[in-house]
Amino acid sequence: MRADRLVSLVLLLRQRGRLTADVIARELEVSTRTVLRDIDALSAAGVPVYAERGRHGGFALLPGFRTELTGLHHDEALALLTAGGSPAFGLESALASAIRKVADTVPAGATDAAQRLLVEPQTDLLPRRTPPDEVPAATMTEVRRAVLAGRRLRIHYAATGEDPRWRTVDPIGLVTVRGRAYLLALRDGADRTYRLSRIHAAGTLPEPAARPAQIDLDKVWRARCDRFLSTGHIPVLVRVSPARRDALLQTAVAVRAEEQDTGDWVRLEVTYQDLWHAEWALWQLGAEAEALSPPSLRAALHDRAAAIAARYHLPHTAQEESRPSDGHR
Repeated sequence: MRADRLVSLVLLLRQRGRLTADVIARELEVSTRTVLRDIDALSAAGVPVYAERGRHGGFALLPGFRTELTGLHHDEALALLTAGGSPAFGLESALASAIRKVADTVPAGATDAAQRLLVEPQTDLLPRRTPPDEVPAATMTEVRRAVLAGRRLRIHYAATGEDPRWRTVDPIGLVTVRGRAYLLALRDGADRTYRLSRIHAAGTLPEPAARPAQIDLDKVWRARCDRFLSTGHIPVLVRVSPARRDALLQTAVAVRAEEQDTGDWVRLEVTYQDLWHAEWALWQLGAEAEALSPPSLRAALHDRAAAIAARYHLPHTAQEESRPSDGHR
């Protein structure tokens, strides 16, 4: 909406001073030509914005100018209320706009203090996390609309190992965790959880969703996770070197907990499909991972290692013969 964009443009200039058209275009996610048209519209409306020529030029507001146009629209308020407007919900642009409006109302110095705090950075001291899922904006918008409006939803969904097919569901809520987003829903009254990156298309239906009027989404999510992890899966406690952490995560069904271990190693509680799956996965990591529990897994890895060692055991004489002679050292 142009009105929202014009407000965002004024707030950008108020908070950051002189900016070039290219910088404004990147911030507002529009073209440079659109920025120039918006500048003309602001000037015509009496907003004291002016252009400075030269190498360090750009657009700026006359000193002392203030505006009270800081009201949040629906998506901006939603972005702030959903714990920072996770990119998985398609609200990043609304969040940026909301933050600009909030920043324009806080006391001097508060925004500087906020810059000293960082919540869930994309990069940490351990190896990079799995990249977040990519969900088409149109699909995310449609799913979010159905969830918030309480309407039934038709999705073209591809389950693991299956071709995509259409399903009609009653959406309950959206959850994002570790860069992945999920739709919690009911299908014919039964609990269903859909990964948003596997939804190829979506459409909101006119009829209301058959779902509870009130819901504790955190409680529902925990219950579904516990049910999923307890169905045919085994929990494994493992410590792994940072260099092999990502390789471990790629083989696990799910990660339940993670913490720093001694040295640089990481301790994780993960789940695997069964004992054989866990044994196979940890064997691939060699000495750079250690299964701490369950005991049956440690025993299985020990027996496999012992069998390999016995297979390649070298007699004492063979060891001596395999050593290079002095003349070849």
